[in-house]
Amino acid sequence: MTEKNMQTFFTNFLKENKPKETEAYELKITSGTSIPFDMVKDHQVKGLLDSEAKGLYHKITDQPWIQDRPYSFTKPKPFDCFCIVNAKAFVVVWFYKPRKPKKFIKIRIKDFLDLKDNCGRKSFTEEMALAIDSKILNIS
Repeated sequence: MTEKNMQTFFTNFLKENKPKETEAYELKITSGTSIPFDMVKDHQVKGLLDSEAKGLYHKITDQPWIQDRPYSFTKPKPFDCFCIVNAKAFVVVWFYKPRKPKKFIKIRIKDFLDLKDNCGRKSFTEEMALAIDSKILNIS
């Protein structure tokens, strides 16, 4: 299982369970027992924090179109750019277990950073993620 698979499951979940407010997400997956905090890169933390506070502007990149290739088309962009302000921002983690229900844990970015700063470890476990103010998403 990869983060690409997680993205597909999460996208389908959100289509059926739309949030009531604007939210921003960074997705992480592991098949181990813990996730290193540094898997969430500094620029991703900054983007999530900016989404909650001063605002995050992002231009959606134009995708190349190559003629005479088997897949020489791109999905149309919904628009050129966006600015997210006062959103709720989350790190969403999945401790993948084969043949077990998909349980994603949604953690506010500030709670993630508090855990990182105060737990005395370089990684966190599923139990640690569940012990803070997080939300479990049961993905079908």
